Amino acid sequence: MALILTFLGKGDSEQIKVAIAAAQKLAAQGSRVLLADQNSGPTMGLLLGAVVTSSPSEVSANLKAVKLSSTFLLEQGWEQVKELEAKYLRSPTLKNVYGQELGILPGMDQALALNALREYDQSGKYDVIIYNGDSSLTTVRMFGIPEILSWYLRRFGKILQESDVGKALSPFIQPITSAILNVSWSPDDLSQESTNRANDILEQGKTALADPQRVVAYLLTKPDQLTLAESQYIWGCAQQVGLTVKGVLVHKEQVNKELFEPLSVTVIPPQTGEDWQALREALPDFLADSQTPQPIAIDVAARQVRVFLAGFEKKQVKLTQYGPEITIEAGDQRRNIDLPSPLRGQPVKGAKFQNHYLIISF
Repeated sequence: MALILTFLGKGDSEQIKVAIAAAQKLAAQGSRVLLADQNSGPTMGLLLGAVVTSSPSEVSANLKAVKLSSTFLLEQGWEQVKELEAKYLRSPTLKNVYGQELGILPGMDQALALNALREYDQSGKYDVIIYNGDSSLTTVRMFGIPEILSWYLRRFGKILQESDVGKALSPFIQPITSAILNVSWSPDDLSQESTNRANDILEQGKTALADPQRVVAYLLTKPDQLTLAESQYIWGCAQQVGLTVKGVLVHKEQVNKELFEPLSVTVIPPQTGEDWQALREALPDFLADSQTPQPIAIDVAARQVRVFLAGFEKKQVKLTQYGPEITIEAGDQRRNIDLPSPLRGQPVKGAKFQNHYLIISF
């Protein structure tokens, strides 16, 4: 399995330069690196001095680059959907709809990119995959997709199964679809197999995201008040979706390290012209082990849940409990926490905000 590494900053050319320098440094150290770019512009190719296409192409020893083109990924994914339909249905209905006809709906870009990263990871061809997204907040939301989709499947699937509507319609689904679509499948079997497959993929994504050896981010900031405040906000948003932030990279000059405690802070020089060496040498060791705060820790014995919410103040955090789960709202992100059995359904007895942690007691 590969390490997936991304940088969260203002989304300008400096972020792309850092991604390239990191890829070059890791490749020079012997790691097989894939540099995946989702920006539609030509900046990545111009800086690399190579043509970057929708298929991974070699840039230098141990280093390949790929453009995550949404239209290409959608065409590719649509063919997989049609293959699945042909596998389960006697008379497929999607065979006359072509991927080249499909348009990109809002939000599809991130879902397609995340699936592409998953497939490149599972290929076993790379030790490190560096992802360069089009903006920090969309990157954060992208990595939060497995958790959000898992919640929808978990909550709405169970509600539909237990509802009177679901029970009433179930006996009629098979004969109706057989008459209209001429299909030969059992709704229960198809639902179970497809749901299990979807859950497996989502669980893999959630497990990888929770492992700082698998998916990590670095904050990229500058020593001015507005950029520092934005970086702290992005840090909090990343923690809210479960994305581990491992360190901070600051352009040109040092900043007050207390702003990002307990993260390491590294000053990096600007990259100019054809000289990448100074920037490469200043970058930290991305593969080194480090103690980073985990986004969430559940202590059943102490009946506590600790959520790390750096970048937010107490008044920016809202805790609610409407059902068997607890919901935390912060930074335009909403996180539902599925509690272990001893705590599930138990009322929250207290909550306090201390040293960047929201500590919830049951």
